[in-house]
Amino acid sequence: MNELELEKAAVQPENGAAETPSEPLEAALPIQENEPPKQKETVEVVDVAFRNSGKNYFFSPGESTFSLGDRVIVETARGIELGRIAKTNHKVDAEKIAAPLKKVMRKATPDDIERSDRNRELEISAAEIAQQKIAARKLEMNLVDVEYTFDNSKLIFYFTAENRVDFRELVKDLAAIFRTRIDLRQIGIRDEARMVGGLGSCGRPFCCTSFLSDFAQVSIKMAKEQNFSLNSAKISGACGRLMCCLRYEHDSYEEALKLVPSLGSYVETPNGNGSVTEVRPLAGTVRVKLDDKPEAPKLFSVSEITVLRAGKKGGVKEPQNQQ
Repeated sequence: MNELELEKAAVQPENGAAETPSEPLEAALPIQENEPPKQKETVEVVDVAFRNSGKNYFFSPGESTFSLGDRVIVETARGIELGRIAKTNHKVDAEKIAAPLKKVMRKATPDDIERSDRNRELEISAAEIAQQKIAARKLEMNLVDVEYTFDNSKLIFYFTAENRVDFRELVKDLAAIFRTRIDLRQIGIRDEARMVGGLGSCGRPFCCTSFLSDFAQVSIKMAKEQNFSLNSAKISGACGRLMCCLRYEHDSYEEALKLVPSLGSYVETPNGNGSVTEVRPLAGTVRVKLDDKPEAPKLFSVSEITVLRAGKKGGVKEPQNQQ
């Protein structure tokens, strides 16, 4: 082999393919154009409501179309249940679905509804027997409600108690009488209000019974920011806890409070200087006790005053004659 042949062999790959000159990585990759955002995957569902629950659950309607209020038979973690269509066929983001999404088995028949009504009658009898057994064993528990699953495979007793209750012997008593699976569940006082139902101080059915799906945290600070009287009887619901509706306007009040001076701020007004004694966040007004006329505090719009010295943050005066 001569020198020219040696030079060619030195640059020739072993597999016989011709070597190509190297190119910058950017030139080798295709140009990426701005791709349209991917649309979220959606799933068609219906909302089904059950007894003793303000929360609705997603189920697949399959090929069926349901009307609002239709009674349907579905399979749940507790077994076969009779529910009610709370929202008709609609689409939701797939990421909101808790897998597996179960399908509505069928629309309830007159026999299904009759069976459900018969279960309600059996529950009344079961509650009376359970009360007798609780009294006989001197258990410190308050029976709230009794519920049969639709297929009668389980009988659930809901109760409240101040402390932990040893109800093992009670379960044996009830199982011997009803010959089915017995489930005793201790619930909180808010859950009791949801099950029992009633009217709030506003004259409407309890929020937890009619539409609330979960109990959100409510604090006394929310009542202060909304100028509510801190009288516990006026800001507590039938359950004895702070009213759930205190949270509804909480975010609006928090934003509005950022635009008004704090309680105790020293401000300049068209009628002279004075101290802020009351804040009305949503109205955008404050009541000022003027230095010259302290006996007659006057109401001013926020646009009319200038803050000379900030007062207590987040402070609002408690109304004196609120009913």
